[in-house]
Amino acid sequence: MTEPNRPTGTTTARTNAENTQTPENPESPESPENPATAGDTASAASAPAPAATAVAHPEDNRRQVLYWRLLARLFDPEEQPALESSSLAVVKDIGLPPALLDPKSSVDSIVQRHPELAEEFDRLMVPEPDNDDTATTAAGEGRDRAAEVRRAALVSKVLLNVFSAGSGAVTAEQLARWQSDAGWLERALGCRPGGLRGGGRPGGVSPTGTGMGGPTPDLSTLVPAIGPELGAIEADLVKRMRLREVLADPALAARLTPSMSLIEQLLRDKNNLSGLALANAKSLIRRFVDEVAEVLRTQVEKTTVGALDRSVPPKRVYRNLDLDRTIWKNLTNWDPEEERLYVDRLYYRHTARKTTPQRLIVVVDQSGSMVDSMVNCTILASIFAGLPKVDVHLIAYDTQALDLTPWVHDPFETLLRTNLGGGTDGTVAMALAQPKIAEPRNTVVVWISDFYEWQTEPLFESMAAIHRSGAKFIPVGSVTSSGRGSVNPWFRERFKDLGAPVLSGHIRKLVHELKTFLT
Repeated sequence: MTEPNRPTGTTTARTNAENTQTPENPESPESPENPATAGDTASAASAPAPAATAVAHPEDNRRQVLYWRLLARLFDPEEQPALESSSLAVVKDIGLPPALLDPKSSVDSIVQRHPELAEEFDRLMVPEPDNDDTATTAAGEGRDRAAEVRRAALVSKVLLNVFSAGSGAVTAEQLARWQSDAGWLERALGCRPGGLRGGGRPGGVSPTGTGMGGPTPDLSTLVPAIGPELGAIEADLVKRMRLREVLADPALAARLTPSMSLIEQLLRDKNNLSGLALANAKSLIRRFVDEVAEVLRTQVEKTTVGALDRSVPPKRVYRNLDLDRTIWKNLTNWDPEEERLYVDRLYYRHTARKTTPQRLIVVVDQSGSMVDSMVNCTILASIFAGLPKVDVHLIAYDTQALDLTPWVHDPFETLLRTNLGGGTDGTVAMALAQPKIAEPRNTVVVWISDFYEWQTEPLFESMAAIHRSGAKFIPVGSVTSSGRGSVNPWFRERFKDLGAPVLSGHIRKLVHELKTFLT
């Protein structure tokens, strides 16, 4: 088999290394070719030859060729013939399909033709645990360089498909293919498909990821902004897609995968849709809402509500039977001759819980920058509305406020009544929220906004008054799947001084805060 082409620098380095071999008579320190002292010669004999360490390993050169091609294609759409031909030779030589170098081939199509590669793509980019023998690793000993070349080929495929999104109009098929490739990137990073982008699919996570059959990787140090960047690329693709034409065609609409970026476009454009296009848009929104609700409902239901109420007699049913306590209390009835325990009384566990009626008032900024928070909090409000003795009210606002409480149990209908965009004037929402605070001690007000307001002083004074009244006031800067969002520094400092710091980050933080108050 012909050896693959390598960069010219490699050949030169090898030639130079061959020309600098140790002389035939290294023991002659006085020879003109080696004018070194005897002591220097002894030291050199006991240490590795410098020329040997300067020679790059052939597999390292192959890996570099693949990564140089990746960088070239990411920053310049024009092909580099030398890099393309060298990469093709490397891929063929290591037994991988040449389709890995075809930018038009999705990872899905490659895995369908070569199912054995699916396992290699999973957790492909998760860093290995630290090796204790750092000296050996640094010296290059014990490394599987052939495996590193194979890994470089697979990593290059995933990264190029995801981050080289091109320009111009985008079809529904192209968007679906990109979403699929982004899912493979998330799997390569140890996350479930859709996890880093948010999107609310089961297993949706923050940028730290959630494991796929292994320990959870800490992506916050590896790739700090990968989740938001993936979301930004997806949003750009959605904007470049002729969405109305796609929605009017059932076959094309069926190829769309619900995502936060797509839902934002649908909510913005819903008033311009009609007939079949509107029906398909509602179907996509419904699918997305159900997926997010499934995740959030699991998080909310992890903790039971209320403390045990021991004043209420326990229900005498089998599932409440306290077997350990029953045995302990009846040990005096043990008959050693018959080796039997006679039970005079059964003991049951208390299951009734103390629940004080709580009122949850959620105020959401529905400006364009808060769409992720709007979707998540609308669904979250509907879940809390389903809990016993929790009275939920929902208000959305921009320059006008809208009381969405009548539809709070149905997040789908709630989202259809929102109107994304426009400025923000929190005072109009405050006028609706304040009359709802009947019992401050049993009320929590969650205010979700970036707090870039027209009337800062009056709004903050109203919020401070709610806090001082005894109600639980939770200012939220962003409740997103990625945790990214900016908050007006003026409000952030004053909320901190008030003792109610702005909550920003993953939606799990808000779920925890609300459960703490409501339980």
